[in-house]
Amino acid sequence: MTVIDQKVSYFSISFGLVLIDKPLPYDLYINSSTHASREKFVCILRRDNALSSSELINFREKYYQLYIKEDQRDLYLRSLMVVDNAEDLEKATVIKDSAIKYLQTIFERDHEFSNELLDETIEGCKESVESMVDVIQDYDILDVQKLIADLSFHDFYTYDHSINVAMYSISIMKALKPEASRHELVMAGMGGLLHDLGKVKIPTSIINNPGKLSDDDFMIIKKHPGFGLELLNEHKCDHHEINFDIIKRVVGEHHENYNGTGYPNKLEGKEISVFARITAIADFYDAITTKRSYHEVLSTEDALEVMARSVGRKIDPKIFEVFRKNVNVILDGKSHQELPDDFDPCHPQNVLPLEKAAAKIQRSDFTKKDKLDFGKVKTDPKKKKAS
Repeated sequence: MTVIDQKVSYFSISFGLVLIDKPLPYDLYINSSTHASREKFVCILRRDNALSSSELINFREKYYQLYIKEDQRDLYLRSLMVVDNAEDLEKATVIKDSAIKYLQTIFERDHEFSNELLDETIEGCKESVESMVDVIQDYDILDVQKLIADLSFHDFYTYDHSINVAMYSISIMKALKPEASRHELVMAGMGGLLHDLGKVKIPTSIINNPGKLSDDDFMIIKKHPGFGLELLNEHKCDHHEINFDIIKRVVGEHHENYNGTGYPNKLEGKEISVFARITAIADFYDAITTKRSYHEVLSTEDALEVMARSVGRKIDPKIFEVFRKNVNVILDGKSHQELPDDFDPCHPQNVLPLEKAAAKIQRSDFTKKDKLDFGKVKTDPKKKKAS
């Protein structure tokens, strides 16, 4: 939780996630006030000083909570990766809380959206995604799924879902391209984390409605890829380590269907960015497998059966086949349900709109040529006119 002292923000940290026996890259604070309305933060250890195990034990006995300045959050995130004896779940919890904080910065409606705000958010998101990569780069899909299941969820679907999609996208990228560079993994995660950016322009009453949307509301929801692309195009952000072409493609194309029936531009096949095709699969899988308070979910086996019936229609056949093999589930055709082509994974659902299956399951091999072609991202595809 972030608290304020004289216009300076602080966030609390776990004693178990403090760096030991190495120079701290951040300053450590305590709240010396006993009155909640009059917090007074005092620095107990300056950055670049090392903290021993015995000193940390002493701190734990003397102080109720440790804090770090909000503007040092990125330094703290980086330090997590070298904290000894910390569980991945503990690290992932901190990373998720930080990612939510950055997403809240742009989704909160009590301030004006600005270039500076977007710039700060994207920089913070990059720090969160880089930390995600460090934690899960060797995870398979089921490892990521278990980690997500163990994390607590927020009451705003867009936050949790975007963070989950980022983690799945990193894992899918690694499965598709085992030799993927750290930059490629980070960009896959960034695309997943920011894919619903355009929803900042959609009323929260529509975004958070888990019931069936009216036709008018659904038409508004369908505008969010275009809204997100407009925001990125209008607000110039300068981050030399971020490929904005990739993020723009994911934001604008994650609802394009593989067969050309999606929106907003009815792109098909390889006209759709490979990063957007990865995000689409991560988006779909999280929506039907992650437990929410408002609907039951499908088992891993049933989820893959349902997704397999959208192969070649909504999702890329070859990427899905690599995804399925990474999960290591054999499709035996026992589940005879599918989701309609207009199913929106980005939107909360009271009840998954499952239907009796009409489509057959398609399979596709990821060939040597696919591996050679993978990662060649076109940044200016020829757009099809919307029909």
